[in-house]
Amino acid sequence: MRDVTHDVPALHRRSFLKYTGALGAAAAVSASLSACSSGPESTNETGGGGGRNRTLTAVIGYGNDGSWDPTQTASAFCMAANNHIYEGLLDTDPISREPYAALATQVPADPNSTSWKFALRAGAKFHDGKPVTADDVVFVFDRILDPKTQTLAKGFFASWLKEVRKIDAQNVELVLKFPFPDGISRLTLAKIMPKHVFSQPGAWEDAIAGKAIGSGPYRQTAHHPKSNTTFEAFADYNGPRKPAFKKMNWLTIVDAAPRVARISGASAGAQISDNIPYANIQQLESGGLTVAGGAGMNNLFLMFNTKHKPFDDVRVRQALRYAVDTGKMIEVALKGHGKPASSFLNEANPSYRRAKTVYDYDPDKAKALLKEAGVSGLEIEILAVNVSWIVDCLPTIKASWDAIGVKTTLSPQETTAVFTKMDQKQDYQVVAAASNPNQFGLDADLIMHYNYGPENLWMQYTRWADNSVAKALFKDMDQATQEPDTDKKKTMVQDYIDVVAEQAVLYPVVHNELMTAWNPKQLSGIRAQPYPGINLLQAKWS
Repeated sequence: MRDVTHDVPALHRRSFLKYTGALGAAAAVSASLSACSSGPESTNETGGGGGRNRTLTAVIGYGNDGSWDPTQTASAFCMAANNHIYEGLLDTDPISREPYAALATQVPADPNSTSWKFALRAGAKFHDGKPVTADDVVFVFDRILDPKTQTLAKGFFASWLKEVRKIDAQNVELVLKFPFPDGISRLTLAKIMPKHVFSQPGAWEDAIAGKAIGSGPYRQTAHHPKSNTTFEAFADYNGPRKPAFKKMNWLTIVDAAPRVARISGASAGAQISDNIPYANIQQLESGGLTVAGGAGMNNLFLMFNTKHKPFDDVRVRQALRYAVDTGKMIEVALKGHGKPASSFLNEANPSYRRAKTVYDYDPDKAKALLKEAGVSGLEIEILAVNVSWIVDCLPTIKASWDAIGVKTTLSPQETTAVFTKMDQKQDYQVVAAASNPNQFGLDADLIMHYNYGPENLWMQYTRWADNSVAKALFKDMDQATQEPDTDKKKTMVQDYIDVVAEQAVLYPVVHNELMTAWNPKQLSGIRAQPYPGINLLQAKWS
C-alpha cells in the first residue's frame, strides 16, 4: 500500500495535480541540477570507505515528487528536505517548535509588538555563492501576501501580517495587522529564497519540480523523482546548526515492506527510516535498532458530504461517529499506538481541552440518533485513501456500522484518485483519510484554519461553508485570531472546537503515533517526530 497522504496540500487541493505531478512525471529541473541527466546515484550508497566522510542514507516513506516550492508544498519528503536546504528568518525546533534565530540574528524581544525588525546574519550566502539580502526576504513575503498568487503559505500569514519592508540591505521590518505572538513560530514557514534565481521566468515551475537553492546547511546536489534526492554539506554555511554529514542520500520508498527491508539486518542500506509500520517494531528492535514514536496530530478523520442526504443532518453524522469502536481499532489496527480523539486537537497540544462532545463508543446511542433522524436502511460507501495504516483501520469502521444496521462498503483508492474526485466535485458520501497539520506547527489557530474556513478547500469538499452554523463558526475563529489576551484566546479556540466537535463534519477518529527507526551505533542526536519526515540538523555520527 502507498503511504502518500502527507503529499497532499490540503489547504490548496486545486493545485494538487499540478504541483505533485500526479498526472505524469515531474518536469525536469533546470541546468543547475544537470547531474540528474547522468541517472540516479546509487540508492544503495552508504558512503565510500566509512569514517566521518561517509554518506548518511535515509529512507523516507513518502514521495519526493511533490512540489518543492517552499511557499506551496505540503509534501512530507519535500518539507523535511527543505528544512535542511532553506532557512527562515526564524526556524523552530522540530520537536518543541520553539523558535530560534536562523537567517535573522535574534528572536523579537516583544512578541506582542506590531512591528518586528530583523537584522540578517552577516556573511549569509545562498548555495550559488550570492549573498542573502533584504531584497530576498521581501521577495518571498511579497509572493506569500500577493492577493493574486495562491500559495499554501498565504493561509499561514495573510490574516495577521500586513507587509514586509526593506529597511536597508541587511535589515527588514515585518508590520502586523494586530498583535499576534503565534506568528513568531510561523516564520519558519516562509523559507527565504534567492530573488535573483526565482524571479526569473519559469522559475516557480522549476521550484515545484525540484530546484532548491537556499542558505541552509545542506546543498541539494541531485534530485531524481520517485527515486532519491542527494545533498552535501554547504561549505560557506555560517548559521546556528552546522552540517554534521558530508553527504546525505534520501531514498523515497513508499511501500512498507521494502522500506523496512532497507534498514534491516547486517547489510542494511540505510541508517534511519521514518514511517515504520507498527507490526515491524519488535523485529527492528531485536535487530539492534532504536524505534521511537512521536505522538501528535497525526489522525484518521471522517469527512461527510453535507449536500448528500442524510449527511446534512447532524444527528446522522453523530450517530456514525458514536458507532465506531475506537478501542478495537487502536488495539487491532494500531497495535496500541493511538488514542481516541477527545478533541480536534491531540491531548498533548498546549491548547487542548476535552470537547463537550466526545464520541465514545456507544452503538445504542448511535441507533437512537438514527431513529430520531428518521433514517433506516442506510447504505454507505466509504471512499478512503489507501495509506497502509488507514486501510488497516477501515474494517473496524465497516464492522461497527454494519452492527448498527448501516450496510457499509469500503472503497480504498490511491490518494490522488480520491482527491481528484473531490476537486471535480463528484458526489460522495463519506471520506476516510489521514492528516497531520503538525508539520506546519503546533498552534491551534493554524491547525484549525488549516481545516476550517469560508474559503478553505476542505470546507468546499464537505459542501458545508454556507451553513448558518459554519458561518457563525468562521466568525468566532476570526475573533479568536485577533484576541490579544493569551488565556482568552485559548478559551475562545476551545469553545469553537466544541462546535466543530458537535457538528462532526470533518473530525478525527483517532490520533496515532508515527514511528522512526535508526541505528544507534551509527547515529546520535535523533529524535522521533510526531509528523512525517526526519530532521537531522542536530544529529551526528555516533
